[in-house]
Amino acid sequence: MNCPKCSSNNTHVLDSRETNEGSAIRRRRECESCKHRFTTFEKIEFKNLIVVKKDEAREPYSREKVERGIWRACEKRPVSQAQVDSLLNKLEDKWRNFGREIPSETIGENIMEELKNLDEVAYIRFASVYRQFKDVESFQKELEKLQNK
Repeated sequence: MNCPKCSSNNTHVLDSRETNEGSAIRRRRECESCKHRFTTFEKIEFKNLIVVKKDEAREPYSREKVERGIWRACEKRPVSQAQVDSLLNKLEDKWRNFGREIPSETIGENIMEELKNLDEVAYIRFASVYRQFKDVESFQKELEKLQNK
């Protein structure tokens, strides 16, 4: 690990602990050259998951792409970065159990399920894009489901 202040690679760990969500390890480090202290986070790389699209095309999973979609739904809503990170960590833990490939439908449905618990307006926004509501009736049916929960 290189020191962010002097770029020396001579650092040591002072303290290690899991983050609150348990998805990363927080390490407090000190540079032996300049004595600068800094924090790093180690996270399990979620690299090998392949998303199977509706047309059977396959692409690598992208946390950034999923996060962008969630933030579009949460725009101007009282949702924090910590809440979105926690939601993504929870979902990724769930998706790891699917093996190497996961259907995009599963990802979309799981996101909607979590958004319903986080923010109902964000849920409706995401559902309207994901389910591609064609008319007011289909939108109204989704609202009724939300009211009856």
